[in-house]
Amino acid sequence: MIQTPIDYQTVKRVIASYNLPDFGKATIREVVAIASQLEAETSTEFIHMEMGVPGLPPAKIGVDAQIAALNSGIAAVYPNINGTAELKNEASRFLKAFINIDVSPEGCVPVTGSMQGTYASFLTCCQCNSNRDTILFVDPGFPVQKQQITVMGYRYESFDMYDCRGEKLRDTLESFLAKGNIAAIVYSNPNNPSWVCLTDSELRYIGELSMRYDTPVIEDLAYFAMDFRKPLGRPFQAPYQSSVANYTDWYVLQISGSKAFSYAGERIGISAISDKLYKRAYPALTERYGGGTFGTVYIHRVLYALSSGTSHSAQFALASMFKAASDGRFDFVTEIKEYGRRAARLKEIFLRHGFRIVYDLDLDEPVADGFYFTIAYPGMTGSQLMETLIYYGISAISLSTTGSRQEGLRACTSFIKPHQYELLDERLTIFEQNHSSDKNI
Repeated sequence: MIQTPIDYQTVKRVIASYNLPDFGKATIREVVAIASQLEAETSTEFIHMEMGVPGLPPAKIGVDAQIAALNSGIAAVYPNINGTAELKNEASRFLKAFINIDVSPEGCVPVTGSMQGTYASFLTCCQCNSNRDTILFVDPGFPVQKQQITVMGYRYESFDMYDCRGEKLRDTLESFLAKGNIAAIVYSNPNNPSWVCLTDSELRYIGELSMRYDTPVIEDLAYFAMDFRKPLGRPFQAPYQSSVANYTDWYVLQISGSKAFSYAGERIGISAISDKLYKRAYPALTERYGGGTFGTVYIHRVLYALSSGTSHSAQFALASMFKAASDGRFDFVTEIKEYGRRAARLKEIFLRHGFRIVYDLDLDEPVADGFYFTIAYPGMTGSQLMETLIYYGISAISLSTTGSRQEGLRACTSFIKPHQYELLDERLTIFEQNHSSDKNI
C-alpha cells in the first residue's frame, strides 16, 4: 500500500458511505461534502477546487447601497416583479458601456442569480413552439443547467466544442438546428469549465444560424469580462465583452452579480431580453396564457410563479455596482484579475508534475487564465483522477459532469489561499512519485 497525505481507509469508507456507483459522476455538492467530511475527520487541510464560489470580498459599493436600502425600510415592501427602475436603467446602461449593445430597460429583468435566469429562459423558450421541446447545449457547461431541463421535463441535446471550433462549430450547430426540434441554444462565454472564449466570428455563426432557424440564444455571461487577455472593463471603450447580441435579434443574456462583483450570496443578476424578442408574440404562448409577448410571459407568468420577485435590497446593490462601473468609478475587472494570476500559478505546478491542460487552446492561441482550468493525467480517466486526488487532499470535479467528452477534471481557482501553492506542490510531488512507476492505490 502506498502512502498518501489522506489516510487510505478513511477515504474509502467516506466515499463508500455516499453510495455513489461512479465517483466521477458525483455532483459538485457531493464532492464538497465528501472533501469537507474528510477534512474534519482527518484534521488535514484540503485544497478545494471543486466549487465555483467567489473567493474575493464582495464589492463595497454594493454592500453600502444594500445596507442603505435596508435602513430605509425596503425589506417590508414587495419588489415590483419587473424590477426597480434604478436597476433596470443602470443595467441597460451597463450593457451599452461594456458590450456596446442597446437593450431597453424594459427588457432588463432582475432574477435571483443566473440560475433562475436560465431556468426561466429554458421554460419560456420551450413553450414558444409546440414542436420544439429541446435545448441545445454547446458543451462543456454548467452541470446544473441540464438538471434544470430534467426537472422541467423537457429534453436536451449537446455536443463538445473541443473539436468544433471555427467553421466546424457552425456546421455542427446547423446539423442540430436543421432537425427542427431545438427551442434554444445555450452556452457560457467565457466557458465554464474550459475557459475557452468564443471568437467574434464564431458568435457571428451562432447569431446567423439563430436568425436562419428562428431559434433564441441564451448566452450565459456569468464570467463577464474575464477574458484577461484583452483590456476589457473600460466603459464605453473598445474592446467590449464579445456577445452574440451583435449578430441576432433573438437572445437572452444572463448577467450575474456573483463572479464579476463577488456578490454570490445575495443571489442577484439580470436577464437581458433583446427588444425584438421581448415584444414578440408566439401563438403557443397566447394559447397557453391567453396573451402576452415573450417578455411579458417571462416576467408576469414564469418569474412570478417561480419567486414573485427578486430581493428588493439586492436590486439596489446591483444597480449601484452597475452605475459605478459605467461611470468609471468602479474598476471591477482589475479586482477579479486575481483569478487569472491564481490560474497561472496553479497550471505551472500541475504541468511541472506531469499533468496536461485539456482545453489548452483557443483556436491558435493559448486559453486564457481565469476562474477555471482543466487538467488531465496520462493513463487515467477523469473519474479515476478525481478519486485519486482525494487521497492527496485535492478536490475537483470530473469533466464528464459538464457534458465534456474529454477525460479530465475541472479545477476552480477561487478558494486557493496564498500558502496552498506550496502545499499543492508538495502533494503533487508525492502523487508523481507514487504514479511514476505504475504504482496504484
